[in-house]
This record gives sequence, C-alpha cells and structure tokens, in this order.
Amino acid sequence: MASKKPANPARELLFGDLWEFDPAPESASPHIAPRYDLFINGKFTPPRSKKYLASISPRDASKLSEIAIANAADVDAAYKAAAAAFPKWSALPGAERGKYLFRIARLLQDRAREFAVAETLDGGKPIRESRDFDLPMAAAHFFHHAGWADKLAYAAPGRSLAPLGVVGQVIPWNFPLLMLAWKLAPALACGNTVVLKPAETTSITAMKFAALLGEAGLPPGVVNIITGGGDTGHAVVTHPTAAKVAFTGSTAVGKAIQRALAGTGKRLTLELGGKAANIVFEDAPLDQAVEGIVNAIFFNQGHVCCAGSRLLVQESIADDVLRKLKLRMRHLRVGDPLDKNTDVGAINSMAQLERIRALVQSGLDEGAELYQCPASLPSKGFYFPPTLFSNVTMSQRIAREEIFGPVLSILTFRTPDEAVEKANNTDYGLSAGVWTDKGSRILKLSSELRAGVVWANTYNKFDPTSPFGGYKHSGFGREGGRQGLLEYAQLV
Repeated sequence: MASKKPANPARELLFGDLWEFDPAPESASPHIAPRYDLFINGKFTPPRSKKYLASISPRDASKLSEIAIANAADVDAAYKAAAAAFPKWSALPGAERGKYLFRIARLLQDRAREFAVAETLDGGKPIRESRDFDLPMAAAHFFHHAGWADKLAYAAPGRSLAPLGVVGQVIPWNFPLLMLAWKLAPALACGNTVVLKPAETTSITAMKFAALLGEAGLPPGVVNIITGGGDTGHAVVTHPTAAKVAFTGSTAVGKAIQRALAGTGKRLTLELGGKAANIVFEDAPLDQAVEGIVNAIFFNQGHVCCAGSRLLVQESIADDVLRKLKLRMRHLRVGDPLDKNTDVGAINSMAQLERIRALVQSGLDEGAELYQCPASLPSKGFYFPPTLFSNVTMSQRIAREEIFGPVLSILTFRTPDEAVEKANNTDYGLSAGVWTDKGSRILKLSSELRAGVVWANTYNKFDPTSPFGGYKHSGFGREGGRQGLLEYAQLV
C-alpha cells in the first residue's frame, strides 16, 4: 500500500484522505474465444443468419468477442433438439439426473476463477463480487437442485411431480451466470429440457458454460443455448413447442411476453423490475444499517432488481444517517472492475449509462439534492459515481422509476404506519428491508409490506433453499427453494 506522509496523522486515520491502495489486478486468464456460435444438440453450430454481434467490455469499451445472432430457424432447431432429448432425459431416474447436476456444480467450482474473470470483463461487476458471490452461488444452486432430483416425491406431500416438457428461458445481463443457474438447475432436476437465451450484452459466460456441459457429459439436446437480440428472444418465448417460459428482465418486456402467451396454455414465470424500500427506524444500529444501505444499492453498481433504491429513514435520525452515508461513500473505490480493491465497477452498457444519467438529471430538475462519491472515474469504459438524493418526494421520477444504477433516493417518515404506506406506494413489489432493534416490529412489517422478500437488519442475502420473487409489476412465480422447484413441474 502506497502513501505519502500525513500532515495530521490522527485525521488521516479517521478519514483516510491520503491513503491510497496500489492496484491489485486479477491475473487469471478468462479464456474467451474470439467468436461463439450457437449451442444446439450438444454442438456449437454457426448461425443460419451468418451474423454476429460484438460483445463489448464495459471496463474499457473494448471488443471481447463476437456472439452469434440466431434467427427463427435456429430457434426452431434448438427446440427440436430439446424435444427429441426430452423422452430419455425425463425417463432417467432422479438420482441419475442429479449426478449430472453435481458434475456441473463441481466443474463450476474447479473453474471458478476463470469464469469470474470472464463475468467481470463481460458485465463490468467487480471481480470480488464475481469471485465471492456469483460463482459460489451459481454452483450452490446446482448442488441444491442436484440433491432435489431424487427426492421429487417429497416436494408436494400427497402428490407426484412430472416434468412439463421443453422450457424456454430468457435471462438478463446483470447476473448472467447466476440467473442461468437459477433457471437451468430446477428445470433439469425436474426432468425438463431447455432452450435458453442469455442477454445480448453478456453472453460469454453462458457460452463458456455450454462447453462445460460437454465436459459434464450431459446428453445432447438437454440444454441448448442460443444467442441474439430481441428478435431471438421473441422467437424463444413464442415458440409453440415451449411448455413453459421463464423470463427475468424489464417489466415492459415481461408485460409483452404475458400478452403474447395469453390463451396459449403455456406456464409462465416472470421476475421483473423493482423499486425496493429500505426502512431504517430510530432504534436501528446505525453503523450496521449504513453498511447495509451501501450494500443494498451499490452492490453490482445497482444493477439489481431487488436493490434498496428507496431509503426510508425515520425523521429523528435522518440527519445522522445522511452524514454517515456521505462519509461512507467517500471511501468507496470506483474503477477497474478487475482490481480486487474496487467496490463499484462499470455500468453494463452505454445505453444503460445514458438512462442513469437521464434519471439523475430528472432528480435535479425536480428539486432533489444530489451528493456523489468524489471518485476519479476511468477515462475509458462506462462508469457512474455512487450517488444519493436527499429531500426526495414520492412524486419525483427518481422515487418511482427503476433506475437500475448506483443511485439512492432518500425519503423520511415519522411513524411505522407512514413507513409502510410509503414503502407500498409503488408499482413494484419485489423486496424490502427493515432495520430496527424490535423483533415484534420486524414481524409486523414483514406481513404488511407488499414485497416478495423482506430482509431484517441485513440486505441482499440469498440462498438456494429460499424462494425469491415478487408481486404487482415485479412479476409472479418463485425461483429457488421448494416453491421454485414446483414452478418446473406439474402435480399429478
């Protein structure tokens, strides 16, 4: 760690104004191929369109690879392969299916460092998050569902589970590998086969995962991974072979999918946007709460559907919380996501960066007070400083619209009833947080908050055994836990 001699050592120990960490870049190779074709029936196949799109790294705006663009014929070929593989895969004993999932989980663990670097380069998130959260949690989902595969008879007492058939899945760009695991693992454990489409800006780890399936010995056609843009995704969700569609992404696209599938009889799971309330009461442990607030909104640059983007603070402590938050934000390190010291990495794309900038400008135009982390941003790539707004009102866009970036809106309340009213005054209902020293208050609010997940004195805690999902415009259905498993089976 490099430093210069402090003029005031006591002040430096308190505020860290003069300390600076030397760069600590991750040196592992991500082994990214210059071009990725479609993965259909166990083989990499060039797209019939003969078209490819550039995969751009948010870290420095450089080109990482070329990703195939699948057309309707490619999607149809993937569904035919999945349909052909379904009879044998679904007829396998659960213990045998579980063996494949266990192999996949162990292979992810064996190559975790390589996959973590690829995820960081492709998506922009800090390497610490890819290494310490995304990869371990992705492997954990495969381990968890591998254990379920031979115990499906116990998932619904008095009923038996049967697979649905071929499942179409579309995943987002904020957690590419983890969302893949969330969707693939339960579908395979229940005996379904899959056609999966990753986000067009973050397809690399999905295609690397496709190669890993061959190492695991997974039978051809059980998992097919195709890439492309919106037209490809539309072909996946509307294909007549799909018995179920699972989508994670924006609320607008989710609504379009629901309209397209209306009357088809297809099962549907939607995990969409959020505008979560993180509620801090005057009896909360403030230092712990401040860390939780920072984690809730700045984790993965705020690219989290359940991010605690609305902070509701009891009026009596609002000034203290704001002061502590500003002090904590001064010490956030923003920059190269490959640096192990980085707290906040790169915004996923230029399009998302422009949306964040527009919404922040709307906050200024509507009278909110802005504070930004005094970070020096890299000259190349897509970066935005951690930001908070105080003096926010419920009518402002920054309090109502999902920003999907490192931007926090702070509102105040006086009573618990007012906190609940403001928290529920949103189109979304994915998650919420409660910070208080009273267990009775936690239990009361957890039943009053209209959110699928309520965290108490913590935030962003996930586990494969726990279901995740929302209400209202945040979608429907659950992922994870026994509830998420049942989404991929029919009860007989």
